[in-house]
Order: sequence, then C-alpha cells, then structure tokens
Amino acid sequence: MLLPSRVVPRLRERAGEALLHRVAGPSAHEKRARIHGASGPRWFGPDRPVRVVHSDASMYVGGLSALLLQSLHPVAMAAVAAHSGFQGDPWGRLQRTSTFLAVTTFGTAEDAERAVLRVRHVHESVAGTTPDGVAYRASDPHLLAWVHAAEAYCFLKAHQRYGECPLDPAGEDGYVADMARVARRLGVERPPESRAELMTCLAGYRAELRSTRESRATARYLLASPALPKIALLPYAFLAAAAVELLPPWARISLEPPLTTRLLLPTARGGGRTLTAAIRWATPDLPREEARPASTSR
Repeated sequence: MLLPSRVVPRLRERAGEALLHRVAGPSAHEKRARIHGASGPRWFGPDRPVRVVHSDASMYVGGLSALLLQSLHPVAMAAVAAHSGFQGDPWGRLQRTSTFLAVTTFGTAEDAERAVLRVRHVHESVAGTTPDGVAYRASDPHLLAWVHAAEAYCFLKAHQRYGECPLDPAGEDGYVADMARVARRLGVERPPESRAELMTCLAGYRAELRSTRESRATARYLLASPALPKIALLPYAFLAAAAVELLPPWARISLEPPLTTRLLLPTARGGGRTLTAAIRWATPDLPREEARPASTSR
C-alpha cells in the first residue's frame, strides 16, 4: 500500500524535528541559524575533512562509541561520574557536546574561540579524588589528550564504516589534523596530527585503561537504559550494538555490555548502516551559510 505523496515528507519532517531537538535542545533552530548563518571567517574551510565527518549521520554511532571508550580510563571516568554524570542529565550533556562540536567545526572563529574558553573555564573548576585515592583535574593535559584521542578515533572510524562519503588516506590524516587544532586550544599538548600518530597515541594509554564499576554502570545505562520514548528503543538498540561493535575487542569485553547488545552484535554493521541511512534521511538540511571573506582561518 502506497502512502499519499504528502505523508512521507510530513513523516520525515516530524522525525527530523524530534531528532534535532533531542540532540541540540529546544533552541536547536536558533543555534543552527547562528552557527551556519553568522558572517565571518571560520577555523575550517568548506573543503576540510572535519566538516565532512561532523556533518554526517555516522556521528551518532561514533559519539556513543567514544563515550564508552572514554569511560575505560578510571581517572577520566571518576571526574565524569562526580561532576557531570550521564544519568543525572544525559541529554543536556549530549546537547552541550553536540553544540560545541558544531560551533568549533562550522561556526565563526569568534564563536568557536568563545566556546573553547567556556569549556576551559569549566575544566578549571573540576577537581577531586578517585575512589582509589588518585587526585585529578579536568584540565590535566594527559586526561584531555585521552578524551580527545578517543573522540577522534571513534568519530573517524564510524565515518569510515557508516559515512556517506568515506575519506581517502589523506582525508583521514586531514581529519586528525583538524581535530588537533581544536584540541590544542582546549589544552592538549602535542595532539596527534595523522591517523598513524592517533593510533600510537591510543596505544600509549592502553596500560591505563581498565574496567571499573563506574565504566560498567555507564555502559549499562547508555546501552540498556537510555532516557528515550518507547518508540525509539528498538532503533536505539541497533545504534548501541553498532557503537559497541566499533570498539576494539578488548574494550567490548571490558565494558561487559548488556545481553541485548551482545545478541545484536552479529547484525551490528547491517543495523548500523540502515540506522545511519534513516537518520541521514530524516535530518533537516543545514542552513545556508552566509557569504564570508574568501580566506578562512586554516
């Protein structure tokens, strides 16, 4: 049975609006208009790989995968659990993160610099001690480098697997270099500038990573108990499986994902491709960017 021609666009619009408001918050349209419509130079020109990756639906898989991977650093996880736990305000945390990525990737250089300064200010106020007695500061360059490397790795890997236009090797290096530019402004010292350097950086943290009560609780919450309406739980289950499957095998084992996620792992890639295609279809087009000087900050 064919749906009336006006029904499909309406369904697409409703799905897109629901998705946009969930990820970007109630002022999503105002944020998008400012980020993409404000005139002025950008940190990244329209041809940069970071724009390709961060505008693709594969970011949904990569973002969830990054949160899971980051949780395996006990010190970083302790800071998150104590000061910005996922369960207390999961969607607020997601909206702040997605807005930061959008502003630094697509926004004006002035707005991007302001967003970085806000994050650095928050980091300066976050300090404490882990349950094992290890002191931490969110502004610690070593912890910042771990969070950055895990994000860059997962975003890039998700894009290469599920993105509409996967990057060539030069594009992969370009993406890591673009991400390094933002990382340096956040306080990361000597962030990786190529895919090879990124893999070396991640390997350097391996001895520090392990399963903890907090990381396992985070995985259970993010994978099995998301704060979502019932109609979204089945699609989310495939998103969760795709995110876990994206992780290195040792990380999957360490996180002890819930049974439902483990059962879906054999279908994770097919489900991930179907889901990202559906998100891509539903996502509203980006606003047209205003004219700006030909030279962007590179």
